Amino acid sequence: MTVFEKNDAPGGLLRYGIPDFKMEKSHIDRRVEQMRQEGVVFRNGVLVQGDAPADLGTVLCTAGQRISASRVIEDFDAVVLAGGAEAPRDLGVPGRGLQGVHFALEFLTAQNRVVSGQEVPGQIIARDRHVIVIGGGDTGSDCVGTSNRHGARSVTQLELLPQPPASENKSLTWPYWPVRLRTSSSHEEGCERDWSITTKRFRDDGNGRVQALVAARVEWQRDPVTGQSRMVEIPDSEFELPADLVLLAMGFVSPLASVLEAFGVEKDARANVRAATEEGGAQLPYATSRPKVFAAGDMRRGQSLVVWAIREGRQCARAVDAFLMGSSDLPR
Repeated sequence: MTVFEKNDAPGGLLRYGIPDFKMEKSHIDRRVEQMRQEGVVFRNGVLVQGDAPADLGTVLCTAGQRISASRVIEDFDAVVLAGGAEAPRDLGVPGRGLQGVHFALEFLTAQNRVVSGQEVPGQIIARDRHVIVIGGGDTGSDCVGTSNRHGARSVTQLELLPQPPASENKSLTWPYWPVRLRTSSSHEEGCERDWSITTKRFRDDGNGRVQALVAARVEWQRDPVTGQSRMVEIPDSEFELPADLVLLAMGFVSPLASVLEAFGVEKDARANVRAATEEGGAQLPYATSRPKVFAAGDMRRGQSLVVWAIREGRQCARAVDAFLMGSSDLPR
């Protein structure tokens, strides 16, 4: 078994997205070494792409070598696409292109590389800056903690959705993910948080660098016809916050389209790889529209939790084993 990894070490977002103060990378190294001893070959720094060179536009990629998807399909008996959902959700407002406005992973990845001993020219530093993090999830929390460690002048985290309740209504949420206010250790270290905030624009300092964020308060109203919630801006609620560094931590929308196009697989309505989790007709679970190509994890289901990636990886391995051997005794 061979794993092609475009970065200089395996682990994906566990290694390059999650800060060391939250998860030490020794846990990844131990598991990777175990897999090596079991016979897995890791080819790090290798980017799998289309036959024509493509700019993947990912902040993680450090690939020094390139190999075509067609060559991979030709050389191997089965291929599993498990590259995650790397296309970040952007914020199309005036001033988005100003210096100092970055995707969260640009900030987090550089810091993780520095902590591992690498040199990162032009690293984004939060020291003495007014930092605004847009997005209230785990990635936003990681940006808060990292900014505090850099010595930011202030850190503010904004969320578009309303503030969740302090405790969930278990009768309504179980067995689904409970909706409740989560306060991480990063928040406790120092951070202003605000909810139901929409970003209107970024204001520059006259030299092409962000200086302030202009926002407004919103309320969520239920449409009487469709029953869906819709965002309504509150009149005269616009305000401004100082911002020397803005980090966009609003999640990921899909896998990188260039990878899926390179393998020629069908996509679903959300631009993920189309592959069912249950066997249908002659098609095995996790099989894509391309013969002997499978998909699992965020690349198939979209942005989700690592436990889902682990589950799908195990089930996909069983499907590949059945494809190669005719049947499989691997656990589901």
